[in-house]
Amino acid sequence: MPTKIFTACLGTETNSFSPIPTGMDLFRRTMFVRGGAHGDKPNVFALPLIIWRERARALGWDVAEGLSAFAMPAGDTTRVAYEAMRDEILSDLRAAMPVDAVMINLHGAMIADGYPDAEGDLLAHIRALVGPGVLVAAELDLHCHLTELKVASVDAMVIFKEYPHIDVTDRAEELFRIVVDTLAGRVHPRMAMHDCRIIGIFPTTREPVRGFVDRMQALEGQDGILSVSLGHGFPWGDTPEVGMRVLVVADGDHAKAQALADRLGRELWDMRADLAPPFMGIEDAIGRVVGHNGEKPLVLADTADNPGIGAAGDSTFLLRRLIERKVGGVAIAPFWDPQATLSAFEAGIGARLALRIGGKLGPASGDPVDVQATVMGLVENAHQRFGKANPPMGNMAWLRIGNGDAEAIDIVVNDYRTQGFSPECFTAAGLDIARCRGLIVKSTQHFHAGFQPVADDILYVSAPGTGSMDMRSLPFTRVTRALWPRVADPHRG
Repeated sequence: MPTKIFTACLGTETNSFSPIPTGMDLFRRTMFVRGGAHGDKPNVFALPLIIWRERARALGWDVAEGLSAFAMPAGDTTRVAYEAMRDEILSDLRAAMPVDAVMINLHGAMIADGYPDAEGDLLAHIRALVGPGVLVAAELDLHCHLTELKVASVDAMVIFKEYPHIDVTDRAEELFRIVVDTLAGRVHPRMAMHDCRIIGIFPTTREPVRGFVDRMQALEGQDGILSVSLGHGFPWGDTPEVGMRVLVVADGDHAKAQALADRLGRELWDMRADLAPPFMGIEDAIGRVVGHNGEKPLVLADTADNPGIGAAGDSTFLLRRLIERKVGGVAIAPFWDPQATLSAFEAGIGARLALRIGGKLGPASGDPVDVQATVMGLVENAHQRFGKANPPMGNMAWLRIGNGDAEAIDIVVNDYRTQGFSPECFTAAGLDIARCRGLIVKSTQHFHAGFQPVADDILYVSAPGTGSMDMRSLPFTRVTRALWPRVADPHRG
């Protein structure tokens, strides 16, 4: 009989401090696919499943494809939604058995009502169903919670290495190679991890994290090391095992995996003060824009209002200060405001409207801002590129406050909550970013690859919001472990 694998996907990135609940509707609006019917514009989390299907079939293997569900980051997933999707995946797997391997794509930072480690719970159920003799392998997002339950439930796990996540498909290929070699008896993966006791956000586009990732990859394929991953953790997930952890997969040797994980973990601890990027306050960032006269715009990341980490995408803190300080030549996108978008479409291009912008989802979004705006551009069903994916932005409207490129503030509002991945979150609505001296993008880091070529410099702005970068003040209730920088020496005792 040919080799047979089962594939599925389930995940979301849960921000415990987000006011937006995650239910079945949000999964259906983001990605909810049965039987591998991903279409010609697959969600980025569908890409590993497509690769595994293609690679398996090229080897003459049979592939059974279960439910693939993913939700835009928001608050805790409802119990009924999680249990329904978990049980559907298990039912799909049960119908596909017997199988030689289960390959599942997860985010790794999903928290559901009653399940602080929802994806760990799913993996434990999968292991109980297939037994110890079936290979179980998982690919996870870099911002996963790398829990003991997840690691105990699988044979091999690979995590994105890059932030921004430009290597989703590379990691899918890496995991598939391990599965092929394991099923052929050439390797016997053994995993070990090290808890760094660190929380934060750590872009891989800057040193020292860039060099650390390069060293990780150089270790792979040497001396029996199959894979090395760094799970950064998702700091806004209020779950007991939040934080950065190193994971090593070695061939047949748990002790070797543990020794390397510990060594790399100690390296990270020694460089902890330099891992996160420098964050600027709102006033300093706007001051940089005021003094900027370069050929390319400055790009300001509104990190705390990133829908990609569960924020609403409608905060007004930066917009309000731009208006109060009369700073023009600046554009903001994507600004989630379905009502303003609808009003702009009703009025049409050229119309001048009195609009109440943003501040819809509660205190973390700031107060709404009342403006007089001109509708400059409209586009239906827009998309933006992110690596090999083409995620949606919904309907978009370019609104201008003021007159003239140098004096105006431009806002691109949309009705599909998403972060900015590429300049298309501005240009799809008709805005020429070359005429701006500042671009404010609602994102934390995934914008970087798309915007770096068009930016004179990139500034990380620490504004208020759901994704606050002040790690010391996050209001955890489930986290009892000591973590840096909340505690100076969490390893003591």
